[in-house]
Amino acid sequence: MIEFDNVTKQYDDGTVAIEDISFEVEEGTTTVLVGPSGCGKTTTMKLVNRLIEPTEGTVYFEGTDIEQKDEIELRRDVGYVIQEIGLFDHMTVRENVATVPKLKGWDDDRIRERVRELLELMDLPVEEYGDQHPTELSGGQRQRVGVARALAADPDVMLMDEPFGALDPITRAELQDEFLDIQAELDVTILFVTHSVEEALKMGDRIAIFDVGELVQYDTPQNVLENPKNDFVRDFIGQDRELKKLQVTPVRKVMYETNGERLPDVDPVAPSDTAQIALSRLLETDAGRLPVARDGEVVGVVEEADLRGTSDPTRGSI
Repeated sequence: MIEFDNVTKQYDDGTVAIEDISFEVEEGTTTVLVGPSGCGKTTTMKLVNRLIEPTEGTVYFEGTDIEQKDEIELRRDVGYVIQEIGLFDHMTVRENVATVPKLKGWDDDRIRERVRELLELMDLPVEEYGDQHPTELSGGQRQRVGVARALAADPDVMLMDEPFGALDPITRAELQDEFLDIQAELDVTILFVTHSVEEALKMGDRIAIFDVGELVQYDTPQNVLENPKNDFVRDFIGQDRELKKLQVTPVRKVMYETNGERLPDVDPVAPSDTAQIALSRLLETDAGRLPVARDGEVVGVVEEADLRGTSDPTRGSI
C-alpha cells in the first residue's frame, strides 16, 4: 500500500531528519511511528501526503511514486488528523465534516448521508451535535469530529499525528478504546504518530521505532516486546515487558472465531478490552475461556493461553 524506499530528508540548514528509511505499510493495517522528540517520525508521516518532499529515495503509494501524484488531489484523498484538531470554529459540526466531500464535488444527498453515518459512528448523533460549533464541544468531542472529517471522503489512507496527545489521560484512554472498535469497521490504512510507547503498543498492528532519524525496529507489538532489537529499543520500552504486553494488547488481537461451540455463561469482554482485563476476568470466574462481544453480539472467544501469548500461532485471530 505505502512503501518507503531508502528515503532521506535533509533540510536546507543541513539537518538530517531521517536517513535511508525503508519499510512497507500493508493495506488495512495501523502502523504506529514512535520515538523521542526530534527522531523523524512526523517527518516520515508528512512525506505520505507531500507536506514534505524527500531529499533522496522514493515513497510509493499503491505502487506509484508519490511525486507523480498531484499534491492537492493527494491531500484530498488522504485523511489527516492532528493533535490541535484544526476544526473551523465558524462552521457547524456537520459543515466541518462535509468540508472535503464538498471540495471533491459530491452531491448534497451523498454528503448529508455520509455526515450522518460518520457522526453516528463517533457517537455524536447529527440531530444533537450537527448544528453545534466546535467551541461548544469538549476536547474529546472535538477530536471525534476531527476523525470524522478525516474519514468523510472515504480515504484509503489516514494520517494521525499525536491525535489524542492533548487530551487528559481518561479521555485519551476512552478515545483509544473507541477508535480500536471503530477501526474494526473501517477499510482504511492508518499511519499513527505518537511519542508514547504504551499508545504505540496498544494501537498498532506494526510499530516503527525511530531514534534520531534512524528506523531502529519495524515489527509487531508482540515481537517488539519479546525481542527488542537493541539496547535503545529495550530502554525505550522500559521494564516489565510481560505486564506491559497484557496492558496494551487488545482482546481483538488474540481472540478467535467461536465456530458455534457453546460458551461459558459469564459476562463477555469487549474486543477493545485489554488482555489484562480479560485475564483478570478469567481468573475470577475460573471459566477457562471468555466470550467476546460487540454491541451485545458474540464475535469471538478468548482463552488464557491466547492472553498469555502461548496459544497455537497457526490458529487465526479475528
